[in-house]
Amino acid sequence: MAQRPEGALRDGERLEGAPQDTQPPPVRPPRRVGRAAERSRGYLPYLVPGVVLFVAVIAVPLVMNVGISFTKWQGVGEPDWVGWRQYQKLLTDETFWLSFRNNLALIVAMAIIPTFLGLLLATALFDVVSKRHPRTTTTLRAAFYLPQVLPAVVAGVVWGWILHPEYGAMNALLRLVGLDSWAHDWLGDEKTALLSVMGVLVWIQIGYPLVIFMAGLQRVDPQLYEAAALDGASWWRRLWSVTVPQIRQEIFVVLLTCTIAALKSFDKIFVLTKGGPGGSTLTPAYFSWQNFFDKFNVGYGAAIATVLAAIIVGLSFLFLRAQNREES
Repeated sequence: MAQRPEGALRDGERLEGAPQDTQPPPVRPPRRVGRAAERSRGYLPYLVPGVVLFVAVIAVPLVMNVGISFTKWQGVGEPDWVGWRQYQKLLTDETFWLSFRNNLALIVAMAIIPTFLGLLLATALFDVVSKRHPRTTTTLRAAFYLPQVLPAVVAGVVWGWILHPEYGAMNALLRLVGLDSWAHDWLGDEKTALLSVMGVLVWIQIGYPLVIFMAGLQRVDPQLYEAAALDGASWWRRLWSVTVPQIRQEIFVVLLTCTIAALKSFDKIFVLTKGGPGGSTLTPAYFSWQNFFDKFNVGYGAAIATVLAAIIVGLSFLFLRAQNREES
């Protein structure tokens, strides 16, 4: 066998000080999906309180209400299962349909009119007053929004005093200016009760769209208004050609939230008229409450509330779908 000469290196041995011919281990790319999943899992504990409240306050009562709507129950004892009978009764109940016709009027008073007036006032305050008197703009915005801060019961009681037929401020003012024949029982007459309630609701609701629209106008590029003014566009033309398209998202939000608020109208009706006189101001929400607590017809009241909830969900879906279509 041949012998290894002195100084020869064995396999795998290297001289001291010789450059190491080694390659670094391959670097694995970071697992972004894993890190994102870890971050999302870190957020889950913060969502638990909201989910628990949603289930306890909304989901469970909604399911219970739907179940009760298929029964005949007076609130005590065992409910009797009647199936779709309560919903069949709704289809032929004239009072039920009257309440929805009244609710259409409340949608006009709480959604359409405040949105239109709020848009005009917001544009006027933003274009004219804020440039010359910024403090006046802040004061007026707070004054218009004040009815939103007041509790609905307080606002209703105050307006009940104002519209009282004997000692109300409205009739006293009319008599003061010589219009005694105009003095009227505004909330006690079927011809004027709904219109009076609509006027009160416009006063309460107008501050909400005003504040939302003024916030939306902050992000509109002023150069758009300057270009429109150079082209000779009037203030009204700039409103519909520049302002409305730029704050379309805010308009959708205001219309949706105000429409939902109108459909749920209960507290103002309860304080002002209690649905009277003769059902002229009755709303589905108040009609449902009457069946629950006045007539003790819990199953029928639950059916009214279920239909109202379904209408609100359907309108919300249509609004959001229309908004997404406009954005795309």
